Amino acid sequence: MIQKSDLQVVSLFSGCGGLDYGFEAAGYSVRFANDHDKSSCETLRLNDRENVLHAAIEEVDTSEVRKVIGASKGSCDVLIGGPPCQPFSKSAYWSKGDTLRLNDPRANTLGQYFRFVEELLPQVFFLENVHGLSYNGKEEGFQFIIERIKEINLKADVHYVPSWAVLNVADYGVPQLRVRFFLVASRRGGQFRFPDPTHIPREEAESTLFGGMGMVPYVSSWEAIGNIPVDLNQKLKIGGKWAALLPSIPEGENYLWHTERKRGLPLFGWRTRYWSFLLKLSKRLPSWTIQAQPGSAVGPFHWTNRKLSWQEMAGIQTFPQNFQIDAPRTEIQRQIGNAVPSLMAEILAREIARQVFDRTNQENLTLDVPRCDTIPYPEPVHPVPQKYQHLVGDHAAHPGTGKGRSYMTGNIAHATRPKGSILSEPHHKASAGHQLSLEE
Repeated sequence: MIQKSDLQVVSLFSGCGGLDYGFEAAGYSVRFANDHDKSSCETLRLNDRENVLHAAIEEVDTSEVRKVIGASKGSCDVLIGGPPCQPFSKSAYWSKGDTLRLNDPRANTLGQYFRFVEELLPQVFFLENVHGLSYNGKEEGFQFIIERIKEINLKADVHYVPSWAVLNVADYGVPQLRVRFFLVASRRGGQFRFPDPTHIPREEAESTLFGGMGMVPYVSSWEAIGNIPVDLNQKLKIGGKWAALLPSIPEGENYLWHTERKRGLPLFGWRTRYWSFLLKLSKRLPSWTIQAQPGSAVGPFHWTNRKLSWQEMAGIQTFPQNFQIDAPRTEIQRQIGNAVPSLMAEILAREIARQVFDRTNQENLTLDVPRCDTIPYPEPVHPVPQKYQHLVGDHAAHPGTGKGRSYMTGNIAHATRPKGSILSEPHHKASAGHQLSLEE
């Protein structure tokens, strides 16, 4: 078993600590954390994190880190971080079409992350990002990473070999369908093998074909948050133009319920809105991705037709049960929505400990979500209110991949998810791991 404080972690772009809590649950000691956002740093301190530096990454000198972890080579066991991902996100493609990506000033965070790799030379570095970073034909950010690793290897005479995978965290027991890009590289040159999935959709797990393969059903939203008491001090009522329509949508559905291809009223065209528009949790299914900056009609919403409390969002993100946050609602949503699910971080951190540091931990996962045998029936569905009845009619469907809502209104800046992406739907399984020989 890994002893606490044995392996030193430096955390960059820490946010409110999603990665940090996972590595700590796996037995590591997060010795230094940094974020440019003051509110996120306050959240880290509220959760008893030490050596939290509030500063823009460009202003942080690695000498400050060495004062905490030590100045000798190898003092940093693991460098972790998820550089802000806006230039490479799917939402950027939807709203703006083909984005600037690496030419976007916000992409400088990748360069800053690798400045720390070069100057600290950690035993291992762990990078997390949106899976849009590796979209086929749009992978400038990914190629930048590979070239920087080659440069660092040459300059410092080290042997980092990057291994990467695009993973759906629900496949590993996180009660959320969330697809992310993960990259791990060890200084001594060994390839990292990402763990095999352990969970599959409930209908597959219950079938004869998959039932004997040792896979278990996805962890449901009910198992994650069904027993969390409602905090009456939080304002969870939904506002805006579409609030009264949500009760007419069944659990596990979104606005597509009210299109001609489903069983509601034809109020919208097929796939003419964001997937998360009027999206409602199902007790039997994992949550969809918690959004960082949702509009008033953007879910996922609770099955009782309200916003999720921060405790519920934290539960879906598998934060520790003692996690605390004290900020305005928009800040809370942004911090929790931007985080990496801590259970996924714990799983990968254990694998790093086993494969790189030859350490094993036979105990059960600390952040695992307890399973239950009984899940309540779905909530009743209400009729469509009269004020939406005028929308009933024929509505054009989305014109096709690469042609967003703006295409239908004549705007040339049109795009949805990029053609040739690794994943094209929010529920699809992710790619297997990859390794790269930097001499190729």
